[in-house]
Amino acid sequence: MYSNGAASGDDSSSSHRIVDFRSDTVSVPTPNMRKAIYEATVGDDVYGEDPTVIELERRSAELFGKEAALFVPTGTMANLLAVMVHCGRRGSEAIVGDAAHVFLYEQGGAAQLAGVLLHTIKNKPDGTFCLKELPNMFRGFDVHEPITNLVLVENTHNMCGGKVLPLQWLEDLAQICKRNSAKVHMDGARVFNAAEYLGVPVSRVVRDVDSVCFCLSKGLACPVGSVLLGTKDFIKQAHRLRKALGGGMRQVGFLAAAGLCALDEIVPKLTDDHRRTRAVAEAIAALESSIFKVDLENLHTNILMVNIASDRLKSDQFSARLAQVKQQELDDGLVDSAGKGISVKVSARDWSFSRIVVYTNITDEEVELAIRKIKYVIEEYQIELK
Repeated sequence: MYSNGAASGDDSSSSHRIVDFRSDTVSVPTPNMRKAIYEATVGDDVYGEDPTVIELERRSAELFGKEAALFVPTGTMANLLAVMVHCGRRGSEAIVGDAAHVFLYEQGGAAQLAGVLLHTIKNKPDGTFCLKELPNMFRGFDVHEPITNLVLVENTHNMCGGKVLPLQWLEDLAQICKRNSAKVHMDGARVFNAAEYLGVPVSRVVRDVDSVCFCLSKGLACPVGSVLLGTKDFIKQAHRLRKALGGGMRQVGFLAAAGLCALDEIVPKLTDDHRRTRAVAEAIAALESSIFKVDLENLHTNILMVNIASDRLKSDQFSARLAQVKQQELDDGLVDSAGKGISVKVSARDWSFSRIVVYTNITDEEVELAIRKIKYVIEEYQIELK
C-alpha cells in the first residue's frame, strides 16, 4: 500500500488514490529521518553505551524541563512504567479518566502486570475531569481501602477529539494531588500538539506533572519509540523495570536517531497538521448536514471527530463507504489528476462518530481530494437517509 516513504498517496499498484486518516500511527519516516537512521552511531544501550540514545534522552529532558529521560519501545510501556514506579506497592490505586487511553486501550496492564487498581473518574468533553469531585476519591485512610498514589491525565486527549488540557487546570490538579500525597503522570503521546496549540514551550505544558511520556511513532513519524521523563530517581527505577518488561534494547540508536530528527524536522511542522485538520472540519461544517456534525469551535489539534446523528447509520458503515470507490463516482469525475478514484480511510469502531487524524505525510493535495470524497459521501447519505 505504501510507497515512496509516504503513508498516504498514489500507490502505483492500485487503481485508487488512498488518503489514510485512520491514525497518525500510520505515519512513516521522512527521507531525512531514513538517512539519520542509516548513518546513526550506535552502541549497547543496556550497557548505557549508545551515544545516540543518550543524546535523545538528554535533549528530551532539556526540552521538557525534567531531570532525566528514558527511551522505551512504546507509549503503553512508558505509561505502565510510570504506574509501576509511582505505585510501588501492589494493591495500590491510580485515578484515571474513564475515556483515557490508559484505561481503554492498554489491556489493563496496570492491574495485569503491576497489581494496581485503576479507579475511573468521568472525563468531561474537553478531556478534563471535575476537580471538586477528585478530592473525595483519594483512598487509603482506612485499612479496608487501597492507597491512592497516582492520578493520570492525557494531553492531548485522544477520545475527546484531540483536546488540549488547560494549563490552569493542570496547576490546580497538581496542588490537589500534593495535598493528598499523590503523584501526577501525563500520558503526553501527542503533547507537542498541545504545546503548538497553546503557543507555549512543551516544558510549560508539563511543568506541573511529576512524570510525562511522549510518543515518537505517532505524529512525529518515527518507526518506533516513546520517551519517559521525570526526576533522576524516577527514571532510575523506570530503567530497572524496563528490563523486567522486556524493554531493554541493544543497538537502538538507529531508532533514537529518528527521534532526534523528528524533534528538529517534524515538531515545527505540527501547525500544518492542525491547519489541514481544520480545513477538513470546515468543509464538513459548510455542508450543514443534519446527520454529520463537527465541533469547529472546540477543534484544537490534529484529531477530528465526525459525529453521526442517525440511528440508521453506524460509523463503521460510513468508514467502509469512504474507503470504497464506486463506478458512479468515477463517472461523476471524483478522481485525482491521474484519473484514479479516491479512497479515504478513517477510524471507526462501535462509536457514534468516525475519527480523522492528520499527520505530517498528508499533503494539501490529499486533503483536498479527501474533502471532495467526504462531501460526496455525506451528500449521498443525506439523500439516502432523508
